[in-house]
Amino acid sequence: MGFVRVIQNYEHILDRIRKLCLEAHRDSNVLLLPVTKTQSIEAIKELYDSGVCDFAENRVQELLKKKDALPSDIRWHFIGHLQTNKAKYIAPFIESVHSIDSMETARELSKRAGSRPINVLIEVNISREAQKQGIAPDEAEALALQISETSPNVTVTGLMGMASFEEDPERTRPQFRMLRELRDKIRERHPERKSFKELSMGMSNDFEIAIEEGATIVRIGSALFRNE
Repeated sequence: MGFVRVIQNYEHILDRIRKLCLEAHRDSNVLLLPVTKTQSIEAIKELYDSGVCDFAENRVQELLKKKDALPSDIRWHFIGHLQTNKAKYIAPFIESVHSIDSMETARELSKRAGSRPINVLIEVNISREAQKQGIAPDEAEALALQISETSPNVTVTGLMGMASFEEDPERTRPQFRMLRELRDKIRERHPERKSFKELSMGMSNDFEIAIEEGATIVRIGSALFRNE
């Protein structure tokens, strides 16, 4: 795959995000987060050299290898299921963990972070599929508050959700809307939690619907690294 094509894909998706935000009458401050699972160091470096600083991985081992091989100022996001016993490996450098679904993992991240803050998002199972990670929507508020009160080195910045895969992405809209409404409800009930604003939702097949429903972070892999 030509690296020029990756940069073109990135710019095309970024332009689409801006247009969607304009059409939805919302600000365009949406983070396009490249998901680099299985991608080469060279492809990631090409994006980095073009000005991209945020990248996401979903496996600890692969993340550690890429982190060591790439510039130290990359902001790494972890989006996969994080086992509590592996939190210690990424806590020293991770920018954000989008997939917190237990108090134990948040507590371990806080313990291993030292004095550096780590942003975390609560993963909610918005598709209600048994094979998906994440907590039930009605458990998100309690977990967010518990983490905030007991884990001083992590900051709960919002919610993350993964919609069901649909041939027609429009069918994912109710799931994304539910997550936005849940975030808004928690913010309304706890206005002191000013950092609680992010919505990490939407991937290559459904990010346009997610943005229309309020996503602030979209996680893009295949649409970015394809070469056709």
